[in-house]
Amino acid sequence: MFLTISTTGSPERPASDLGFLLHKHPGKAQEFSTSHGTAHVFYPEAGDLRCTAALLLEVDPVALVRRGRGTGRGGAPDAALAQYVNDRPYAASSLLAVALGAVFRSALAARCAARPELPEQARPLRIEIPVLPARGGAGLVHRLFGPLGWDLVRAEPLPLDEHFPEWGDSRYVRLVLEGEQKLADALRQLYVLLPVLDDAKHYWISPDEVDKLLRAGEGWLAAHPENGLITARYLARHKRLTRDALERLELVRLAEADGSEVEELDNAVDADRDTEERPVPLALRRREAVLAALRAAGARRVLDLGCGQGQLVQALLGDPAFTEIVGVDVSVRALNLAAGRLRPERMGERRRSRVRLLQGSLAYTDKRLAGYDAAVLSEVIEHLDLPRLPALEYAVFGSARPRTAVVTTPNVEYNVRWASLPAGHVRHGDHRFEWTRDEFRAWAAEVGARYGYGVAFVPVGDEDPEVGPPTQMAVFTRANADATTDSATTGTRTTDTPKEGEAA
Repeated sequence: MFLTISTTGSPERPASDLGFLLHKHPGKAQEFSTSHGTAHVFYPEAGDLRCTAALLLEVDPVALVRRGRGTGRGGAPDAALAQYVNDRPYAASSLLAVALGAVFRSALAARCAARPELPEQARPLRIEIPVLPARGGAGLVHRLFGPLGWDLVRAEPLPLDEHFPEWGDSRYVRLVLEGEQKLADALRQLYVLLPVLDDAKHYWISPDEVDKLLRAGEGWLAAHPENGLITARYLARHKRLTRDALERLELVRLAEADGSEVEELDNAVDADRDTEERPVPLALRRREAVLAALRAAGARRVLDLGCGQGQLVQALLGDPAFTEIVGVDVSVRALNLAAGRLRPERMGERRRSRVRLLQGSLAYTDKRLAGYDAAVLSEVIEHLDLPRLPALEYAVFGSARPRTAVVTTPNVEYNVRWASLPAGHVRHGDHRFEWTRDEFRAWAAEVGARYGYGVAFVPVGDEDPEVGPPTQMAVFTRANADATTDSATTGTRTTDTPKEGEAA
């Protein structure tokens, strides 16, 4: 896959400023690892009058299939042979769009620390893609790029075989775009429209794709005459996601027409959006696994430590077996969103008495958390810096000392199966670490031995024979769980541990 971006300039406004905008030095050839291959960035020419940056993506079609799921993410929709013999290494598609997002992340976000004024300047651009699949032909290419302000949109159909012109044209075109554009706007258009023209995506479509679409489409998609087609194709014709995206685009259009902010028209947007890890089916399976572990332990009074927006608290409240549920989070905003989700004002008195939300830091001991049957830390520990983890360990296992503790965390080995996740990246921008299965087991065993807990491990999600499950879960059971008191809950200190309110 190949793409070039060219610009012209003058000695006063040199074309080589393109290097600042792309955050790639014109004097270097650089390589970047992506989900399914290696991206190369180099400059065939770089001067004051003209500068061209090239992105070459080398795709391994075998790895594409192995990391995918057959006929879905990463696989071809046809016969088994087509999974290996296909156009993926050569024709621009969602693979190239992912590479654009990974390699030119700062340019897409219109950031340039060295020259902050450059991203807001329109400049003469020429973008060329030698081979672009266009399901809909050259006419569709013009319908998609024509309304976006380009002076020239040229889509030259490529023949099936130059030696047999009677066979006619293929579904591929050579695309050339020319015009005055901000570079960030041009890259965002390509990020969205490459997979739209291919009418296919090589990875799983999950709800966060709606957010990606709206971010990349900011400023142009809401008013585009083909936004319905763009949205449906980008989201692989997923009806619910497409409807959600179009509703949000309509809010954007109305806000722009009214000269107001989207939040002023629909102030429930942020509160109604989930921030839990995608895809949603894995989040649901994780909650089900946690609930199953709590039921198996016979827990009735449960702490949800790091409760976030209250998804697990809501699930616990739906089961009358759990008589007392306490959600704890350091973020007041998260607790407000959790309260909005639970709506205690609409509950009956008996149901409302079963649930509480508390603000608190897990890095400090807290007497309010002592004496509970179970505590859950679901996707929490990876958000702490490793030097702070001992403080959490003592606060939970040494001070609160629930009879059962359930801990879930991502399995970093499984990350290679997330096709849209660039190699070496963690699943969430706030994750300070992600552990392998061996690292998680070693940590859990050490904590259990130090504080008197036995540990069992449970896979969550479909377990891959090579890299394991997407989520790993440890269930800690206190060795003296039948005792009514112990040194930690009665306040007796047997080691040099932090006092109440002090960090460990």
